[in-house]
Amino acid sequence: VQLQASGGGLVQAGDSLRLSCAASGFKSESYAIAWFRQVPGKEREGVACFGNRDGSTLYADSVKGRFTISKNNAQNTVYLQMNSLRSEDTAVYVCAADLYPCTVLSAAIYDYWGQETLVTVSS
Repeated sequence: VQLQASGGGLVQAGDSLRLSCAASGFKSESYAIAWFRQVPGKEREGVACFGNRDGSTLYADSVKGRFTISKNNAQNTVYLQMNSLRSEDTAVYVCAADLYPCTVLSAAIYDYWGQETLVTVSS
């Protein structure tokens, strides 16, 4: 199981950015795939997840209405569209996968982790 995250960068507050998480070595439709983020000195925070098989989604309250998670099964890729970015969205973002359904955004549940991508939002 391999996950490759990309799409991070430096943007201004109010801008948009799309992160990609390309999965390989497994059928992504069998796994829930989630995005987490972390800033130094804080715990890893669940941002959003896309459920296995049923297409359910779950979002952290802090990103509801601004972020959208989607999936392209043909490309085995999950996207995180981030709109109306705020300075507090600045973090290292990482995607993760697990067979467990997308019912809770807890890092402890996810077994497979990809590389990180840095998102910096300047105010």
